Amino acid sequence: MIAPETPGKPSFDRCPDPAILPSAWVTGWAHLIKAGGQILDVAAGHGRHARALALLGYKVTAVDLDVSGLADLAGVEVIAADLESGTWPFKRFDAIVVTNYLHRPHFPHYIASLNDGGVLLIETFGQGNEHFGRPRNPDFLLAPGELLAAFASLSTVAYEHGAEQHPRPAVRQRICAVKGAGPVDLGP
Repeated sequence: MIAPETPGKPSFDRCPDPAILPSAWVTGWAHLIKAGGQILDVAAGHGRHARALALLGYKVTAVDLDVSGLADLAGVEVIAADLESGTWPFKRFDAIVVTNYLHRPHFPHYIASLNDGGVLLIETFGQGNEHFGRPRNPDFLLAPGELLAAFASLSTVAYEHGAEQHPRPAVRQRICAVKGAGPVDLGP
């Protein structure tokens, strides 16, 4: 998990502020997910993505070690779990969403847990972020192209690695990939 910027204050990445919108990467590619499909929101934090996707009619399972920020979620299955110890407890989903979280041992689980046609949406920090703030530890920063290599067995729809200024200065790496033979229907 990513630690707060300042002790005692929530970071942007786990911020309970409802004014912080879901990631445009996640909402922008959500149309690729099967209508009414099952979605796993990994390291869901306070549920900004779980909330938004549930409002779009998806069946969402939100998992995090600390689920106190998810107590008010209606219509979303909430699971408290330490995903970095023990076995991967999940079966199959039509989409998996991962933002601001990196645990490389999960990469094979993400692939195995996607149904055919399932969408993987990952957005987290990349090398170079150490110049802007946390995380600075290289273990929590993706190398350029790392998500492309890790998910080469999926059909990549979109990929980015670069610096951004909003919602805060950071270096991000993102992938949208689909399980199964392409081409992917990019839809509306």
